[in-house]
Amino acid sequence: MAQPIQIRPGTRVRLRDFDPDETSLCADKEDAQKTVEKHVRRMAELQRVLFAEGRHALLIVLQAMDGGGKDGTIRHVMSGLNPQGCRVTGFRAPTPEELSHDFLWRVHREVPALGWIGIFNRSHYEDVLAARVRKLVPPSVWRVRYAHINAFEKLLADSGVTILKFFLHISKREQKERLERRLEDPRRAWKFDPVDWENRKLWDAYMAAYEDAIGRCNTTWAPWHVVPANKKWYRDLVVSGRIVRALEEMHLKYLRRRTRRGKSIVD
Repeated sequence: MAQPIQIRPGTRVRLRDFDPDETSLCADKEDAQKTVEKHVRRMAELQRVLFAEGRHALLIVLQAMDGGGKDGTIRHVMSGLNPQGCRVTGFRAPTPEELSHDFLWRVHREVPALGWIGIFNRSHYEDVLAARVRKLVPPSVWRVRYAHINAFEKLLADSGVTILKFFLHISKREQKERLERRLEDPRRAWKFDPVDWENRKLWDAYMAAYEDAIGRCNTTWAPWHVVPANKKWYRDLVVSGRIVRALEEMHLKYLRRRTRRGKSIVD
């Protein structure tokens, strides 16, 4: 089973050391797609038990540069999940109400309940990424947020939430090609946002911010994974494989509950 590169806690992260074109675990696109289909079916089976048992939750965090494939990952990898036990949350610029609270307020209320799978399309990490690079808050504010994030994620882990964080790693060249295709293809033009090109000019600053975020907030209870994402089929393979493994490691099972007469029934 192909796996993304899980960063060891305490490791200094240099994204230039990771090849976004890597396909070392499976170089054949058709084979990879067949495996993804198996993963999708297995995820659906495990989600059913997760929901029935109601003792665990799974939070999937997707981060990437613009055009990095967050939407595509959700569309392909999560396609077999039952919407009744799964929720996708996209985090955009905070509203005035959200800004009147601490930066984690809007995030905490979107954390999946036990039995559920939650998917964050962008996340609380924007508050140490975009907020830092675009100078939305001073350094004295964003620098202390790493510790708050670690404490927040520890609270979730202690409460039964398994956290998987994926950085979908694409090259600057690949990003340019994807953004240009959005302009050329009427089916993708709706995705075009001039801000994407502005952020592209800040590529190096974003890479530095990502390296710090991944390095400072990479823990045993909420590990970061760097996913080679230039090839979408390989991205889907490694993400789906890691999610299946996380669900299987929960050792999920259907519970038996006692009726008033002492008889057991299966939920």
